[in-house]
Amino acid sequence: MSKSNDTISKTIIVALALCLVCSIIVSASAVLLKPTQVANRTLNVKENILRAAGMIEGAATKAQIEETFKQVKPVIVDLETGEVVAPEVAGYETVAAFDQGKVAQNPETSKDIPNSEDIAGIGRRERYAKVYLVQENDAISRIILPVRGYGLWSTLYGFMALKDDADTVVGFGFYQHAETPGLGGEVDNPSWKGQWPGKEIYNQENEVATTLVKGGVDPNSPNAKYGVDSLAGATLTSRGVENLVHYWLGKEGFKQFLNKIRAGEITNV
Repeated sequence: MSKSNDTISKTIIVALALCLVCSIIVSASAVLLKPTQVANRTLNVKENILRAAGMIEGAATKAQIEETFKQVKPVIVDLETGEVVAPEVAGYETVAAFDQGKVAQNPETSKDIPNSEDIAGIGRRERYAKVYLVQENDAISRIILPVRGYGLWSTLYGFMALKDDADTVVGFGFYQHAETPGLGGEVDNPSWKGQWPGKEIYNQENEVATTLVKGGVDPNSPNAKYGVDSLAGATLTSRGVENLVHYWLGKEGFKQFLNKIRAGEITNV
């Protein structure tokens, strides 16, 4: 009588061998696909920048995105001074290599935000940020700012685009978040995003006046130009969006940089 091959030891050996083979396949796939994943993330960021700036609408091919993005010039801004600086100042050889996420985590290029001042819920604020400028006839026509802040469940990452007056909104949208679909996730709703173009950020005292209005904006209100409808059923996400706008357009964010543009100190870079 022949012995059975269905022993416990052989079963374990086969299982371990299968796990090893699968691990090798998964690891190899991750390594091989990483360049494609990085390229796709970069393309997604470019697309969101262009959409915030109103430079593309509807479906767009990779070629269209890349071609249109040639009109956009990334620059590094020192948030402490509002000045445009060389990438070497921020520790990078080129603007393209600049990684704002790493800068925000590096204690030498960022700072802790006291809880009393951290209205955006980001914990640390980087000293240097990458801003995107569109130039026409040797003058700045659009300014696209990276913004982020905590909503209900997640940090929302997005871009706000302003006109050359460094005040009037061209567009606003998020490219990454994990808010509740149908509630806070309505930040992706084209109808809600469509309320932002034409709104003003700063009041006559040059303070951030943007508000998300519960129940909807009264078009007859003198403050209607600063208001956007709050997200229905998503109070905390709405508050988070309002707070992140106030933070990043305020004195700790891009306000000094925008003041210099309005004053004509930064015109062509």
